[in-house]
Amino acid sequence: MPVASEEQSWLMDLRWLNLGSAINEFRKTIRHLPVVRPIERQEVQDELKRYDFQHRIPLGALTDDVVRLLRTYSLHVTHPRYFGLFNPGVREAGIVAETLAAAFNPQLAAWSHSPIANEMEQHVLQKFAALLGFPPETTAANFTTGGAEANLSAVIVALAHRFPRWSEEGISRIDAKPLLYISADGHDSFLKAARACGLGTSAVRRLPARAPSFSMQASELDSALENDERNGGLPFMVIGTAGTTSTGAVDPLQQLAAIAKKYGAWFHVDAAWGGAATISPKLRNQIAGIESADSVTWDAHKWLSVPFSAGMFFCKHASAVRSAFSIHASYMPPHAAETIDPYASTIQWTRRAIGLKVFMSLAELGFDGYGRLIEQQAVMGDLLRKRLGDEGFEVANNTALPLVCFTHPAIREGKLSTGDVLREIYSRGRVWISDVTPNGGERVLRACITHYETDEDDIECLIKELARCVMKT
Repeated sequence: MPVASEEQSWLMDLRWLNLGSAINEFRKTIRHLPVVRPIERQEVQDELKRYDFQHRIPLGALTDDVVRLLRTYSLHVTHPRYFGLFNPGVREAGIVAETLAAAFNPQLAAWSHSPIANEMEQHVLQKFAALLGFPPETTAANFTTGGAEANLSAVIVALAHRFPRWSEEGISRIDAKPLLYISADGHDSFLKAARACGLGTSAVRRLPARAPSFSMQASELDSALENDERNGGLPFMVIGTAGTTSTGAVDPLQQLAAIAKKYGAWFHVDAAWGGAATISPKLRNQIAGIESADSVTWDAHKWLSVPFSAGMFFCKHASAVRSAFSIHASYMPPHAAETIDPYASTIQWTRRAIGLKVFMSLAELGFDGYGRLIEQQAVMGDLLRKRLGDEGFEVANNTALPLVCFTHPAIREGKLSTGDVLREIYSRGRVWISDVTPNGGERVLRACITHYETDEDDIECLIKELARCVMKT
């Protein structure tokens, strides 16, 4: 077996040193970079024409060029003035963990292939399950590729639990149409899940999310289930959201849980973003009732500031998960007693060590440290609301979470559109926000605190950029 010479080893060390320096330099200087700049596709394609894959490129030079391309042609979601979707700034522990996961490349399909990586994941998940109020002795939990996979897992488990014949015989063996219920502003991944499970999107009942809370109304849910059941439908699943993407709304989880129980429906909470509030003593009450769920989706790659992607699925009923996903393959390693083989207990098969970055980030910060970071972002959300009011803007949503929807009289009077504001802001590149139409109503601007280092100066920069847009009308 070839052994690297001392010179080759030294060059390899230098290469890693250069890569580490490039990453460190990017993180140190990101505040001085534009969050976004106008980019034409042709410009990007012209850059890539040099890569014909007919000529080899030394790895060191290749790495330097890829770093340059990523710096130049990206919307920098790790920028403290990115006030956009749930894309976080990432902490160093997560970057180190992703590097280790790539280097060791543990395979988590079977417990025996990487006992330590599997047990690290289960250790972290059980700690989080306790925060959710889920009993450890009956709870099944796993990391996923993201919230969409976790939500799909929830629909599959709910179907297998309510309709035992479905797992083997399919949707045609169900006597009436299975139905699931979600807020109009709930996540669209449930539409994909309905298609994937053979239900069709018509099985998804979307209930109004009314201003200013933009949360589902319990009375309307009760009426919808009663009406559908009376007309031969089979309500099998109710989905509450803890932190909607559009407005940060939290549905009345305790009330929804009671209604789901009344009709024998599975109660799932999509807490992909808002689940992290369980870590904060000051914010936990905002998602009260999550402990009543049968299952929960929670994304660590949102409010826990780890690199993409790290979804999590929690189910209070391990037996339901086993009935949905249990499988045996003769070519897989033998099962080790009293362990969990992810290939036989999740929707996945081959999978990398998704949870390592969560394990390392949590170990570095602790729950107290994470709680402080989360609460600081909520403080910045409150500051943003105040400063918007000071400058004549109108907040359009009502949530304690750091997601602010807002408008301005000039927009409501038709003198300016949200699109006009975004184009002006993007052209300058100092901040990034988006716009949204909650519940299909008025189109408003949307700013979410997504970075643990966003501070008062960053909020003031956003306010100045917005005021500049309005002054032009």
